[in-house]
Amino acid sequence: MNRTRKPIIGLMCGNEVAGRPIQAVATRFIEPVVRLCGASVMIVPAVRDAVDPVVIADMLDGLLLTGGRSHVEPAQYEANDRLAGHLCDPERDSVALALAGRMIERSKPVYGICRGMQEINVLFGGTLTCLGGSPRHHRGSWDEDYESLFGHHHSVDLTPGGVLAQRGDYRRLEVNSVHQQGVDRLGYGLVVEARDSEDGLIEAFRAPGSGADVLAVQWHPEWDGAQCHVARGFFTRLGEAVRGHA
Repeated sequence: MNRTRKPIIGLMCGNEVAGRPIQAVATRFIEPVVRLCGASVMIVPAVRDAVDPVVIADMLDGLLLTGGRSHVEPAQYEANDRLAGHLCDPERDSVALALAGRMIERSKPVYGICRGMQEINVLFGGTLTCLGGSPRHHRGSWDEDYESLFGHHHSVDLTPGGVLAQRGDYRRLEVNSVHQQGVDRLGYGLVVEARDSEDGLIEAFRAPGSGADVLAVQWHPEWDGAQCHVARGFFTRLGEAVRGHA
């Protein structure tokens, strides 16, 4: 990375419909990347023909696979699940997996939040499970205001000695929870950073043997950063990683 410029972190979009098809990424993901990572932002469209993973991976210093309303399509992890009533986004799946894979090959940081964590698990050969209507992990609907949606919390246990636990010497954390898919089989080489305190669902992991700094969480640190030291630490670590200090 050229030390005379700010690092560039790519933020993954998703396909949405607002009267007509659009590319969308929530603005709340941008602010902590700018403020806490000290980076410039490049929006990555979830359109196969618009993104050459080789070219974009050369341009970026890091990649954040953001959360979104859609689910990873079961065909991506060779499952026969039927996600009836759930939105899938195969274009995003294709771009996110290809670009993240290329970034890791180049030893560049790849971080994931919620859907992004699920994409990384699939990239490493893991599988996902549909949690159905479990009120522990997702309460309400996407039609509700965000304060209500993200106001739902539960506890997670951080792995002692893990990179998240070290960001303040925490053992247990209250996190928001807005997801209906979760990790089933953990991807090859991934190491658990946090589990749900009650049902044991994997809530965070990293990939220490991948040659790149790879870290992902199931909750939304971009929402809780003002209240949570670990949430802020997620982004400051990403900033350190794109500068080669993590």
